[in-house]
Amino acid sequence: MKKITLVAFAALALTACNSGPQFNVNGDVSGADGKMLYLEASGIEGVTLLDSVKLKGDGSFSFKQTRPEAPEFYRLRVDDKIINFAVDSTEAIQIKAPYVDFATAYTVEGSENSSKIKALTMKQVDLQKSVDALIQTVQANKLSPTAFEDSLAVLLKNYKDDVKINYIFAAPNTSAAYFALFQKLNNYLIFDPLNSKDDVKCFAAVATSLNNLYPHAIRSKNLYNIVIKGMKNTRTPQQKTIEVPEEKIVETGLIDISLRDIKGNIRKLSELKGKVVLLDFTVYQTQTGAPHNLMLRELYNEYAAQGFEIYQVSLDADEHFWKTSADNLPWVSVRDGNGIYSTHAAVYNVKQLPAYFLINRNNELSVRGEDVKDLNAAIKSLL
Repeated sequence: MKKITLVAFAALALTACNSGPQFNVNGDVSGADGKMLYLEASGIEGVTLLDSVKLKGDGSFSFKQTRPEAPEFYRLRVDDKIINFAVDSTEAIQIKAPYVDFATAYTVEGSENSSKIKALTMKQVDLQKSVDALIQTVQANKLSPTAFEDSLAVLLKNYKDDVKINYIFAAPNTSAAYFALFQKLNNYLIFDPLNSKDDVKCFAAVATSLNNLYPHAIRSKNLYNIVIKGMKNTRTPQQKTIEVPEEKIVETGLIDISLRDIKGNIRKLSELKGKVVLLDFTVYQTQTGAPHNLMLRELYNEYAAQGFEIYQVSLDADEHFWKTSADNLPWVSVRDGNGIYSTHAAVYNVKQLPAYFLINRNNELSVRGEDVKDLNAAIKSLL
């Protein structure tokens, strides 16, 4: 609390001492009598509290802050409800919202970019609802895994095409275009700036435009660094992988998984036929990640020599953290960059993490974790 208070105090002190141009955001929040409304800056390094007010009966508010030299992002927050907006050349923005549905039912005037940010927010909300509905459908066995993947691909393609044409390439020099680049579905970027050539082009368009207008801005420099890394990644020749001819794959009811390990090699679950396999879905960057892996290490040390293997699927958002954590693990460790929206996790009906399944030597799914009372005994019975 002290750190946040000091940051807020410093920000307010700077505002008080600076006689330069200011921006004003005002309006009202209905049905929020007695609630605290916060004005926060959304910087690259995190969120900083700038000001706050306790709302009264009519919910009216007015905040003033020093206008940034380059486009910047701010947000209004009540409880955990957030409205994002941008400030560039705009000096007066009016936002009105009900407390209920604060983050989606608001209106904004005086800022074209902030209006576009609201439109993008609503599009993202609709996309997430559609993806959630798809996942529920496949988990209820009303949609095949192949149909699920096809439907998900169509949803994402349509969304990205719309945003590329109407928000990014239409005006790449705006804060709305920048905002579009970093939209997420449950903390996973929709546009991939490091591994997709098409998405790198979107980042490059915005980076070039903003750099021409604001060459000294931190966001411009940061965006350029992302683009450079993305261009290097996508220009690197892909490593050769072993492709298994379809006629050699025997259908056994096991849903195959094909993902890259930390060295970039494709690892298929079906290639472990002949071994007893523990298929494990996990997130390394959680409190349960380390103790869970210690438990797996004990199992691996005890049974690996008898034909036991672990195929571990990471759903971590931070690829670097996963690679660092998995570097010395003796089993197969792969990562699904789609995270919570992983097709593989969905078709295996994973509802909580970590989750594991046992697969026998014939590539047949034997038992899922929640049905296992004694994991050691279950593994021994299959060896």
